[in-house]
Amino acid sequence: MVAGEVSGDMLAARLMAGLRPHLPDVRFHGIGGPRMIEQGMHSDVPIETLTVRGLFEIIPRYREIKGIQNRLRDRLLAERPAAFIGADYPGFNLGLEEQLRAGGIPTVHFVSPQIWAWRGGRIKKIKRAVSHMLVIFPFEEAIYRAAGVPVTYIGHPLAEMIPLAPDVAAARAALGIAPGARVVTLMPGSRMGELKYLAEPFVAAARLLAQRDPGMTFIAPMAGERQRAYYTDIVHKAGLGEVPVRLVDGGSHAAIAAADAVLVASGTATLEVALFKKPMVIAYKVMRASWEIMRHMGYQPWIGLPNILAREFLVPEYLQHAATPQALADAVWRQLDDPAGKEALARRFLDMHHSLLRNSAEASADAVLRVIGKRK
Repeated sequence: MVAGEVSGDMLAARLMAGLRPHLPDVRFHGIGGPRMIEQGMHSDVPIETLTVRGLFEIIPRYREIKGIQNRLRDRLLAERPAAFIGADYPGFNLGLEEQLRAGGIPTVHFVSPQIWAWRGGRIKKIKRAVSHMLVIFPFEEAIYRAAGVPVTYIGHPLAEMIPLAPDVAAARAALGIAPGARVVTLMPGSRMGELKYLAEPFVAAARLLAQRDPGMTFIAPMAGERQRAYYTDIVHKAGLGEVPVRLVDGGSHAAIAAADAVLVASGTATLEVALFKKPMVIAYKVMRASWEIMRHMGYQPWIGLPNILAREFLVPEYLQHAATPQALADAVWRQLDDPAGKEALARRFLDMHHSLLRNSAEASADAVLRVIGKRK
């Protein structure tokens, strides 16, 4: 199994938990994070080694990452595992899966690349590389069936992990936040590339919001010690050290549940915020050269998962140069100042939650068992 970032680690760990009761002697190895390791994974290299964001950002590390892929390929072709499971991270996993499947090893890919959003031509490579695709959004199943790729819709694991009615009071109590406080949660990302481009505008937006409401509380969950140190360095170098943002180690779900609104980097975290039924403002920034290419490759006007699922702009998105501190602060303020809009948004997000709710661990495990011939 290979996961390359935090979201893939979470998804793969759910699958592992579903498989273990059916395969008590199973051995997992490859590349994984802390959640996979908790499920018994032996990670050959740290998951952080693979974490790269953007088209041009990978160039300086291409040789290193390609070397990891090649060594893992050679090892697996020699060991002949029952199956290879790639958890998201398509740039790495699909290339590896194509080589392994050509060598006779069944391959399962968990989480479809966003071929419905951009680079739809990848379906041809997926067809060569993947024995079975596990998808987490209901509309994806028809795409793969039409292309002749075996597919199973398993629901989204986050929809099971997050309660339909989150306990805001408990989250605030756990974080030591007063029940009546006005709380904005900042989520500039778990990857270093996200923090590089979003930490400064997010904190600068918080400073503008604090000028409007000096009693406002700001919290920012940090994915690990490296992220905390990098975030802190960026903020201080930008002269924003005086902004009262409280950093929380881990605990992103409590930080979301406690919030009145969330300023969030585009990615899986936007879906987490939606499942917590919270207003949000989505931002996305990358290296300029990457942006100039990527902005011409999309098939639809949305990048945030809640908007993609709704097929409309339920929440605002600010991309690249538009993601200024002033624009972000103004957008968050409008959401804080719109109680009727907040209620309407919560109803839409509740419907979304129900549509994604399945027993994902059991459904994904069942598909894998069929691939390896342990279930008909």
